[in-house]
Amino acid sequence: MNKVLIVGGTGFLGFHFAKYCLKKKFKVFCLSRKKPKKKKFLKNVKYLYLDISKKNQVKRKLKYYSNIDYIINFGGEVEHKRLKKTFQSHFNGLKNLTNFYFQKSIKKFIQIGSGLEYGKARSPQKETLLINPNSNYALAKGKATRHLLQTCKKNFPGIVVRPYQVYGPYQDLNRLIPIVIDNCLKDKKFPCSSGKQLRDFLYIDDFVEIVFKLMVNKGNNGQVFNIGYGKAFSVKKLINLIK
Repeated sequence: MNKVLIVGGTGFLGFHFAKYCLKKKFKVFCLSRKKPKKKKFLKNVKYLYLDISKKNQVKRKLKYYSNIDYIINFGGEVEHKRLKKTFQSHFNGLKNLTNFYFQKSIKKFIQIGSGLEYGKARSPQKETLLINPNSNYALAKGKATRHLLQTCKKNFPGIVVRPYQVYGPYQDLNRLIPIVIDNCLKDKKFPCSSGKQLRDFLYIDDFVEIVFKLMVNKGNNGQVFNIGYGKAFSVKKLINLIK
């Protein structure tokens, strides 16, 4: 039975990926700082609790989980206003994980990056673009990408995935689509821009299926993959559609 360690496995993306891996008959380990909410608890999943930004915790608590086939890193601080914690969790966390598993016989390490790493580059953003982060969060993700790709040159089996506007069930109320749905159901007004900006929205099931295929593929090490629906949608049109 293949073993997968899902860092950030109690979050929106990690929860759905864990469910998919269980369907594929994988042995699933979910790593996070906190216990999952009741609605996101999955039986047959082994939950581990530690802070990946703390090198000593990674060494001490993961030594019993060194025999892992696949690792996917959804982890990191989601409240980006906490600048120091955001940087440490996204960059130091990635570095601590790769350093720990560097000499272990894993099959694939997937780092979840961000389209924000490209900065103000115009769409469509291609993987060949140089990254130019212009925020603390994007800088942390960019440095994590560079570190992983450099590690891959030393025969480490890793790839970077940059998702664009993933949405779906169980998403927290700090993202556009859940905010709109919640306020429409309550018949409440909510602040928003003119809505002229275009965004690429990808459903969670499609995202999970693509990432799983990338994970088990043997021929893509050291590469970066942008993942989106592929078509632009205006925020205003989306809000009106939901309304």
